[in-house]
Amino acid sequence: MKIDVLRPTCNLDTVRDGRGGIFTWVPPEPILEFNMLHLYPGKVRGLHYHPHFVEYLLFVEGSGVLITKDDAEDPNCKEEFIHVSRGVCTRTPAGVMHSVHAISSLTFIAMLTKPWDECDPPLVQVEPLPHTLERP
Repeated sequence: MKIDVLRPTCNLDTVRDGRGGIFTWVPPEPILEFNMLHLYPGKVRGLHYHPHFVEYLLFVEGSGVLITKDDAEDPNCKEEFIHVSRGVCTRTPAGVMHSVHAISSLTFIAMLTKPWDECDPPLVQVEPLPHTLERP
């Protein structure tokens, strides 16, 4: 799979002291912008790719599926997915096609390695748009 799931470290003393816990992710490249996204149940963000930056997604509430495939034009191309929910962090390299499908209300933080407004284009939408497809 081209999208990585990052595993956090945890200072276990922050759990043992009874106050909760501190979980830490250290990305291999600097984060220069972050955005909070909300999706309603059954809605989709994507199917697109970012030609100029790596995108990290940190899911903070809800449940969904992050889907990727090599070729959106090929109906026989195998899709791969990651079930996402609170505490899952993913890394999507530049150029990797992806979409997020909300199973329940879903909130996540998108962290970018280059500011959106400095990219031309910031994303390339792949047709057809998944959220415009008719559902049975």
